[in-house]
Amino acid sequence: MSDRKDEKIRCDACPVMCYIADGKSGACDRYANHDGQIVRLDPLTILDRRMAAGDSVKPFLGANWDGGLGQENEVFVTAIGAGTTYPDYKPAPFIVSREVDGVDFVTVVTEAIFSYCGVKVKIDTDRHLGKEGAVVRCRGEAVGLVITSEYGSQMLSLGGVDHLTGGSKGEGRVTCDTLMRLCNKEAVELTIDDGATITVEAGKPPIVDGVAEERMRVGCGSATIGMFASQWKGLVDEVVVVDDHITGVVSEHQAGKVIDWQETGIKIVGRRSTPGRYFQVAEPGLGWGGTNIEDPLTILGDWNAAKGARPGLTLLMVSTTGEQFAYYVLDDDLVPQPAPLPEALQATVDLITENCEPALCTVLFMGGAGGSLRAGATRNPVKLTRSVQKKHTAVSCGGVPAYVWPGGGITIMVDVLNLPDNAFGYVPTPALVAPLEFTVRREDYHDLGGHDAAVRSIGKAIEDGSEYGASSLVLGPGEKTLLTREDKEI
Repeated sequence: MSDRKDEKIRCDACPVMCYIADGKSGACDRYANHDGQIVRLDPLTILDRRMAAGDSVKPFLGANWDGGLGQENEVFVTAIGAGTTYPDYKPAPFIVSREVDGVDFVTVVTEAIFSYCGVKVKIDTDRHLGKEGAVVRCRGEAVGLVITSEYGSQMLSLGGVDHLTGGSKGEGRVTCDTLMRLCNKEAVELTIDDGATITVEAGKPPIVDGVAEERMRVGCGSATIGMFASQWKGLVDEVVVVDDHITGVVSEHQAGKVIDWQETGIKIVGRRSTPGRYFQVAEPGLGWGGTNIEDPLTILGDWNAAKGARPGLTLLMVSTTGEQFAYYVLDDDLVPQPAPLPEALQATVDLITENCEPALCTVLFMGGAGGSLRAGATRNPVKLTRSVQKKHTAVSCGGVPAYVWPGGGITIMVDVLNLPDNAFGYVPTPALVAPLEFTVRREDYHDLGGHDAAVRSIGKAIEDGSEYGASSLVLGPGEKTLLTREDKEI
């Protein structure tokens, strides 16, 4: 797998084809030259569910290993640290057989090189991060764009082949680094054109313009009215829930009508949708309810005495998270004047906050598992694609079941938070390297044109390793045990 050149050997684990001196690693920092052999620096990762139950870890390797594996259905060989199939003419590094509930299965394990890949980032916040379609940058380079907002969240689409290979070298390198760090659950600072600066880390609260978000909204302004109208009845004359999307007014809203809420003569400056529901009361921003306002009274027009406005009328204005609230009393001129919030109303504001979920960042890896990597699983790649589409072959990433998009090809998506740490790597082409496993019945694998001669038992695979090395990392939840048959670390 290597050619000598001036005491260096050539690594063929990716298209870069590095010449690596003894004791040094290649450009990807994943493969190294150890005594004239290319080895994988990270150990093969094995998931053992028995560790979660507090059972002892059975050493797969080492002097005391008896060649057995206990309950094979509790053990799963992931692609993390397995090595690559590239240049794809050869079988995957590990094609492992195991018996589950009396059925013989085969798992094809490889670290796949993805040019067609990216991440979808869900950011729980009511703040305005940027306009839909705005460019997202990291270290000044374009790495993606803002896409559609979802309920209580802002969405980003980052990466993709156009950023990885379709722009400048700098854009490709920064994009690849951004994707890898996000997928490996690291914090990354992003800027949005004409928008916010945000720090994103999977499973952690987003930081928007230097301020950590605490909670996502309970719902839009209309939904908040619907949920809590009965809580406010008898405590206040009018409630306005300020929201960038749909601002709610309890006296006009159907939820108010069914509990006999009286008219107040309030006027909202915005586009009326249906009774008690208003669009476009303000521009998007970092203020109340995701708007750009700091003073909620700016969304109110003149009060109408003919429709119920009167001196002494009380008004609660609150955001969809309960983070902002204000209490007013109409004076003799029907102008709202600030007043202390009654204790009974404070409890209702606290109830909104209580019903808001913690704000988090979610990072979903998404990639097209096509191209020639399928040749590492079968001599007829289209059969693998069709088997996946028919759900006869299961796809996973680092042991985590992947969502497979309908339609042609093998387009997968997986929550990186569920994967073991440092599951992703890169090659300087640039492209992302992700663990990929295909699991199928042994008999079906044969029918796919699989590499039957390369199939090994779990025990044999772990004992012999691959051409890139034989160290193994056994993982259970919160546990890490490194087992090495021979020292191949650099």
